[in-house]
Amino acid sequence: MVAIGESVISQLRRGVLEFCVLALVRDEERYGFEIVRALSEASGLVTTEGTLYPLLGRLRKEGVVETTWRESPSGPPRRYYRLTAAGAAKLAAFAAEWVRFRDSVDALLETGVPR
Repeated sequence: MVAIGESVISQLRRGVLEFCVLALVRDEERYGFEIVRALSEASGLVTTEGTLYPLLGRLRKEGVVETTWRESPSGPPRRYYRLTAAGAAKLAAFAAEWVRFRDSVDALLETGVPR
């Protein structure tokens, strides 16, 4: 089997990471390390706190997530992230485009003919 290379996977991951994070905080609030852990459980989405926290900061500045601080049962207080209405709209728009994009790529890979 021929490997496609880590750079290709890394570029794909970078392109969708933001939306994976939005999906993770859509239905429940999560703190940063919890998001890292959830991403690492999904094949190909492993990321580090060094990558995630700047992304979360940008998402907060864009108004697509909001945060609250809560005491932690073990250690310092944690910042929890949750999706805003603007974030839900952005995620829904991406999901619709993703289906179209994914179907087009799948068709080309399977048949060599675009849909």
